[in-house]
Amino acid sequence: MKRALLFICSLALLCFAGPAWPYPLDGYAHTGIARLEADRLVQAGKLRGRWLPKGALLSTAEVDLRLSDKPGFALPPVDPEFSSRIVALLGEEADRYALAVLDLSDPAHPRFAEHRGHAAHNPGSVGKLLIVLGVFQALADIYPDDPQQRLRVLRDSAATADHFIATDHHKVPFWRPGEGAISYRPLREGDRASLYSYLDWMLSASSNAAASMVLRELLMLVHFGRDYPVAQPVAERFWRETPKRELSALLGRALHEPVPRNGLDPKELRQGGFFTWKGKQLVPGTSSHATPRMLLEYLLKLETGRLVDEFSSREIKRLLYMTERRIRYASSPALHEAAVYFKSGSLYRCRPEPGFVCKKYHGNVENLLNSVAIVEYPAREPRLFYLVVMMSDVLRKNSAVVHQSFGTRLQRLIEADHRPSEPGR
Repeated sequence: MKRALLFICSLALLCFAGPAWPYPLDGYAHTGIARLEADRLVQAGKLRGRWLPKGALLSTAEVDLRLSDKPGFALPPVDPEFSSRIVALLGEEADRYALAVLDLSDPAHPRFAEHRGHAAHNPGSVGKLLIVLGVFQALADIYPDDPQQRLRVLRDSAATADHFIATDHHKVPFWRPGEGAISYRPLREGDRASLYSYLDWMLSASSNAAASMVLRELLMLVHFGRDYPVAQPVAERFWRETPKRELSALLGRALHEPVPRNGLDPKELRQGGFFTWKGKQLVPGTSSHATPRMLLEYLLKLETGRLVDEFSSREIKRLLYMTERRIRYASSPALHEAAVYFKSGSLYRCRPEPGFVCKKYHGNVENLLNSVAIVEYPAREPRLFYLVVMMSDVLRKNSAVVHQSFGTRLQRLIEADHRPSEPGR
């Protein structure tokens, strides 16, 4: 009976990233995200919890844009030799992958590798990168000359979880000063947190409930402008009285329009709408898709400070900085000393097959896993710096392990290409 239930649940199961907390640990005063202070205390030995790898211990000041002095930097032409060497790392099932890699370790000689770079996949939780883009675009539109006011909105605006969060199983961290450890559980109706905390939960724990709350607040931010945040009765009346057609149009302005406004192609990068079934029911959206090339363009615009503006790009990069458990691609042991800025998402589906047991990340109909990463190695004085987007649909294999293994191989390849010359040679 349990096996039957497992199969039924997995037929159309969306599996997004597990816990993988970002943002530098000294960012509590800046953001008000309580989890950051808790993890800082863990590293100081004052709280129970998990020790972090060396690459996760940068300060907020050390997490910065690496190409902000090159705002006009564009992707170079594809390097065929570099591409063929990277494709060779994929093995016999290379046609089940799509990827893009930009190696910027030698600033004078950037290298761009691509394999099926325009192949479109459902982005899964990687689509949450477009929700955070929408938030920072809206804030910049409302407060174009006042980054501090944008910060105040993120830090001081509180939202109460409601029926938009139905349903999600992802656990998020809760901690209050004085508590001896961080606790983890799914969001519940009535939970109250700042917009910054919801962003952290959306990008770190990959909580679909948090993503729907962020998108809910984004729509109100765009609608109410400088009057946001609004009183609870005003918000309730807005959601109760606004026709679905108007809400869908608002979704387009808030979530879809920032993509072309930032020089990204919506034909290759789109998050259709909400991540919970209730959110989709209340605000009809459209389909989602992404390609490695356009996700790499997103990362490049981030590093050059062109994702909205420098302030927004810097804050988004800090939100993507991994400062707790590393998963999937980012869990490669070869990246232990690297600073990793990361988002991933997956989707797998199963059908009956003799001798096959459906389980997490092992779909036999569809087994999508997407990884988006910026790697700086080693963290404080990076000798290597590269951007990578990997999308795979390798059936019946643990896609998390597949991505982890590729992360190790790519790191070793780039290390070998940039090995310091020996004296006298």
